Amino acid sequence: MSTRTDELVLIPGGAYVIGTDRPWIPADGEGPARAVELDAFRIAPCAVTVAEFATFVEATGFVTDAERAGWSFVFASEVDDGATILGRAAGAPWWLGVKGVCWRDPFDADPDDPVVHVSWNDAEEYCRWLGARLPTEAEWEAAASSGVPGRTFPWGEELMPDGAHMCNVWQGSFPTDDTGEDGYRGRAPVDAFPPNAFGLYNMVGNVWEWCADALVRDGKPAGCCSPTTANDEKVQKGGSYLCHHSYCTRYRIQARSGSSPDSSTGNVGFRIAR
Repeated sequence: MSTRTDELVLIPGGAYVIGTDRPWIPADGEGPARAVELDAFRIAPCAVTVAEFATFVEATGFVTDAERAGWSFVFASEVDDGATILGRAAGAPWWLGVKGVCWRDPFDADPDDPVVHVSWNDAEEYCRWLGARLPTEAEWEAAASSGVPGRTFPWGEELMPDGAHMCNVWQGSFPTDDTGEDGYRGRAPVDAFPPNAFGLYNMVGNVWEWCADALVRDGKPAGCCSPTTANDEKVQKGGSYLCHHSYCTRYRIQARSGSSPDSSTGNVGFRIAR
């Protein structure tokens, strides 16, 4: 078995700083900045693709949470006219529960797109099959920052250095008009845009990524970019193509969200670690 995610990047062990003393969304628990000691670990350069997840399913017969439930959350502008709408996410009416949606048929999917409509439970099973695991939140931040304390984005402090798009996020007016100025409306291939200094692609933007940890945060739940459906949430990092500065500036290293381990949406995927 040979997949892109087998080519894991070694992240050196040592002291790292995670979190921030300058939180953009304090209620999400972005702070405080704190030092952590990490053992060396390896992390995939890219999120798991549709094609890679298909290989797993073909080998194991695995059935995802969305397939068992018979529905998943889809962003409103991506829903087909003939789709059966089962409801809307509380506080985020642009998220529709759509009957029959799962990882197999996300709208306009490409084999090199990140797999979505996968729950934390599904991601855990994929990792177990590969003899891998999900990264912890601390590992994810250390990898995304290339070890630079307090860095806002994987490449530095400006979202668009010299006017260049460095990640796949929403341009235009959220939630009705994505102009696609970064080259994409919806998901991008997992290796779109330049990698960070550690050689990791799309650590912010494109799709949220599940981490191993349970989510601890102060204040109100964050429900903008991925609907929260229950307690016992798991951490999601990195933001997605649906994040926009007018509503959800979570395309940052220290930004965080979470959902219940059985929930799935069209903008959440994962990458593996060892």
